[in-house]
Amino acid sequence: MGEERRSTGHPGGVVIRVVLVEDTRLMHGGLATLLNREQDISVVGDLDFESDVPIQAAELWPRVVVINTDYMVSQVLPLVTELKARNPACSVLILSDPSKRGMLPPRRREKGLSFLVKDAPVAILAEAIRRVANGERVIHPRLEAASLGTERSVSTRELEVLGLAAEGESVAEIARRLYLSLGTVRNHLSSAIAKTGARNRIDAIRIARKDGWLR
Repeated sequence: MGEERRSTGHPGGVVIRVVLVEDTRLMHGGLATLLNREQDISVVGDLDFESDVPIQAAELWPRVVVINTDYMVSQVLPLVTELKARNPACSVLILSDPSKRGMLPPRRREKGLSFLVKDAPVAILAEAIRRVANGERVIHPRLEAASLGTERSVSTRELEVLGLAAEGESVAEIARRLYLSLGTVRNHLSSAIAKTGARNRIDAIRIARKDGWLR
């Protein structure tokens, strides 16, 4: 299981196993159909972001996981961590919208994590898949420029804590989930409130959602 089939039409001879992870509303099979036209790429699964992706993906043994979602990057990272824990050999390519600050590449350069713009032509996407399958880290120039040129005063960790608070989790629950102390969680929340210019936690969540940092 997990062996890549050989392709007679591609110089390298190996077909790259790809799993797509998409929001339900984005799942129409179009992207999978286009990628499957590439002789050296085989989409072995198209999973719903809201499903148990790490377990399902592990059973498919992908070389590359392409994540196409409108969730902010800080909300995607926990899923990526689980994916790589179950299949360390796979690389992850996230399709991002550079107009949304919450979808820009994080400052922390994570191994095996690449970013491409959502509106990239399928030929560019296919080439990015080949590159990450070969161990390269791909960051599309538009995303790199947006990341460097945008003042992201609220850190990824602060947004992650604020996002969990938006889901109704208490300080204690957030602390357990992120392996942080209660004081650290409170500090992150207070910092996010101050940096967004909000009156309180609820107002900070409203502002973050309006700015596209949170769903």
